[in-house]
Amino acid sequence: MNLPSIIATIAALQGAAGVSLAAAAAHVDANPLLSTASQFLLIHAAAGLALAALAGAGAPARRLFVAAALALQTGVTLFSADLAARVYFGGKLFPLAAPTGGSLTILAWLALAAWGAMGITRRS
Repeated sequence: MNLPSIIATIAALQGAAGVSLAAAAAHVDANPLLSTASQFLLIHAAAGLALAALAGAGAPARRLFVAAALALQTGVTLFSADLAARVYFGGKLFPLAAPTGGSLTILAWLALAAWGAMGITRRS
């Protein structure tokens, strides 16, 4: 399984969704929830592409790194999908979807920080 390609594909889809939601927020549904979802998706799409590049370059502690990258993408997608569902479907994606996605995103960033710290301690 080519995990860097999976991470890059998810990131690219997040980027497309982010641009689509930004356009909708600017032209059709001037709703701050769409703007927030768009910002989260676009920022994390760029991060996902960077993480895919690192994974492809043979990042050390690969399991932790790839798990954190996939958790980041899952969390942001869940969070943003819940915000979009509130606008387009008039309700939540499912109960606690946004806080679950947000919490997963935060934990993923912390896992990536731990991965980075491991790299610092290994080199010194």
